[in-house]
Amino acid sequence: MKEEEKTVSQEGLPDPQNSGSLAIQGANVPIMQVGMSDFRLPLRYATKGRGVMTLETSVTGTVSLAADYKGVNMSRIMRGFYRFENRVFTPELLEEILREMKEELGSSRARLKLSFSYPILKESLRSGLAGWQYYDAAFEGSIDDLDVFTRIVHFDYVYSSACPCSAELSEHAKNHRGVYAVPHSQRSRARISAAVARGSFLAIEDLQQLALAAVPTETQVMVKRDDEQAFAELNGEHLMFVEDAARLFFEKLDADRRIADFQVVIVHMESLHSHDAVAVINKGVDKGFQATIEDFRSLR
Repeated sequence: MKEEEKTVSQEGLPDPQNSGSLAIQGANVPIMQVGMSDFRLPLRYATKGRGVMTLETSVTGTVSLAADYKGVNMSRIMRGFYRFENRVFTPELLEEILREMKEELGSSRARLKLSFSYPILKESLRSGLAGWQYYDAAFEGSIDDLDVFTRIVHFDYVYSSACPCSAELSEHAKNHRGVYAVPHSQRSRARISAAVARGSFLAIEDLQQLALAAVPTETQVMVKRDDEQAFAELNGEHLMFVEDAARLFFEKLDADRRIADFQVVIVHMESLHSHDAVAVINKGVDKGFQATIEDFRSLR
C-alpha cells in the first residue's frame, strides 16, 4: 500500500449506514434491537469476597433503530464497550456503558448481555475432597424508552431430581412383590433470572446459595464412595416432581429482598420417559417477567 493511501482520512469514505431513508430496503419501520452478538474478550468480575476474577466473556450489545434511519454503526458498539474492558464488571457498570451507547448511537433503547462460565470451589459431601463447579451465568442490562435501567443476573443450577412416584413404586415392589427396584432420578437444570433491586448487590455466589437452599441435590464434582452414598441419601430425603422444584425455588427467591423480580425455567431430563418434564415460574411483578421461554431445549 502506498504511503499516501495509508494516511487518507476516513471522513471521505462512503458510509451506506448513514445514507438516509431513501436507501431503506423493505418497510420503513423501527427495529427494536439491532447490534452485535458473541464478540469475546476476557473481563474482570467482582466476586463475593470482593476479590476479582478474569473470565472469558461473550458479549451481545444491541440498540433500537428508529424509522427513517438506514442502519447503526455496529462497530461503535464494540469500540465503545472496549473502553470499559479494564474495569471490574458488575451489573451496575452496565448502566454506565448503556447510557454511553444510547448517546453515541442516538437510540432510545439499549441492551447488553455478558455471558460467562463462573467457577466456585465445592467441597464433597463426606470425604473432604473439593473441586471446581462451573456455572453458566450472565449479567444483562437494558435501558428502555423511558430511560429506566434494569439489571438482571442469569444463573444455571444443575441438580438431581429423584421421582417421588418411582420411589413409592420401588418400595411397593420390595414390600409386596419381594423384588429389588431402584427409583429413577435425572439430571435437572434450573435457569434463574433475577432482577436486582436498586442499591443491592447480588453475587453469583449468592444465587448459588439460594438455589442450594431450595434444592440441596446439586450435582457433585469430586466424589468417593462415601460421597456417592451421601448423595443417594440426599436424593432420598428430597424427592421432587418438577412442580415441587418450581415452588421450592420460588420460596427462596421471593423471600430475598435483593431480588425485585425473578423467573425460573426448569427442565427435568427424564430417565424414564423419552421426553422432558418442564416448568416456568415467576414472581408476578407488573410488567416484569412473563413466565415465557422460546425453547426448553436450550437448557439441556
